[in-house]
Amino acid sequence: MGGNPSRVLILISGGIDSTACIKYYQDLGFKVEGFFVDYGQKARLKECQSVEKIADYYKINSDTLTIHNTLNLSSGEIRGRNGFLIMAALLAKPDFSGLLSLGIHRGVPYYDCSKEFIKKMNGVVTEYSDGQIKIDTPFIDWDKKMIVSYCRDSGVPIHLTYSCETGDEPCGKCLSCLDRSALNVC
Repeated sequence: MGGNPSRVLILISGGIDSTACIKYYQDLGFKVEGFFVDYGQKARLKECQSVEKIADYYKINSDTLTIHNTLNLSSGEIRGRNGFLIMAALLAKPDFSGLLSLGIHRGVPYYDCSKEFIKKMNGVVTEYSDGQIKIDTPFIDWDKKMIVSYCRDSGVPIHLTYSCETGDEPCGKCLSCLDRSALNVC
């Protein structure tokens, strides 16, 4: 790969998975940057607050792209979301080279969290960037329990993360809240 392999841009949401990515890459010696996209999701305000706290904790730069839209986005799967986020990063960061990372993991039924999706998108990203950017998903073979265990063992500040899809206090009903509850995450 060309570009700068010691640099990583993490698609950060303020949740456990992308926060774990920050710790993972910092421990490997990468220069870590965050990129948050406010695309009108219900949880955008709480996610943004979490992203700011996490970026401050890890002392990383994190940029935000705000997309104004009139879509009525639901909870659960938002078809095309990860593809959109990847392409938004390419659009907003034309001078970036290195790894583009997502904290996706196994055990999620959504197509855009699969190895097949990442393989196809990596081909597109590599072509668009003339080999300067490669998608990396360090937890693609891990389940959520493994990521939470990694976070606890590595001192990742889980208490700073936010993962409810409603944008309110944790609803206790969405998939993200159910994950946190099942794994006894504060």
